Amino acid sequence: MCGRFTLTADLSDITEVFSLIGTEDIDYKPRYNIAPSQHILAISEISGKRVLGEYRWGLVPFWAKDIKVGFSMINARAETIQEKPAYRNLLTRNRVVIPADGFYEWKKEGSDKQPFRFQLDSKKVFGFAGLYDEWKSPAGDTIRSCTIITTKPNDIVQDVHDRMPVILDDAGVSNWLDQEITNKDLLLELLIPYSGDRMISYAVSKEVGNVRNVDSGLIKEISLNSK
Repeated sequence: MCGRFTLTADLSDITEVFSLIGTEDIDYKPRYNIAPSQHILAISEISGKRVLGEYRWGLVPFWAKDIKVGFSMINARAETIQEKPAYRNLLTRNRVVIPADGFYEWKKEGSDKQPFRFQLDSKKVFGFAGLYDEWKSPAGDTIRSCTIITTKPNDIVQDVHDRMPVILDDAGVSNWLDQEITNKDLLLELLIPYSGDRMISYAVSKEVGNVRNVDSGLIKEISLNSK
């Protein structure tokens, strides 16, 4: 699964990498420990233009009775998207790209768990494949939420975890956001592991396990001898 990630780049870099036309009214700041149920940034394409907006992380289907269902829908498995009622109708119409510059996974070592951070070897911003939906609360408020799609791990992630988020290359981002593409087979072909040859990883402090910890020191590499 993907349960924590980072987005520390400047907003100008995000705008450039994803060729954004505009952003919604957001208060952007670097984030070092993004967690489920928090609001995250995601890119959608509207009339051919890419727009950055805020979404709650943890998808709440429009038909859900309670917003709490989102806690169990932070990730969608690429292999079963077409089988799940919450996701199968979103694949052809409600796709987003979630910008990030790193994600965390925990390696189990007996009763211990050691967190690692994964990045592209360029250390640039990249995009996760995601799906979104809109849910109306009993009070009448519209909640826009999303999920991050996961797939089997590549050779660098598999040493730590058995799943990884789907990272899209530039062509993948374009196809995933293109609302004119509705061919499910074509879209599913994008949901594959990113090349491990183009990624790096390193151990980080266990402090990242606490969602209350949000400082920049969380992304600092540590020696496992001093963990």
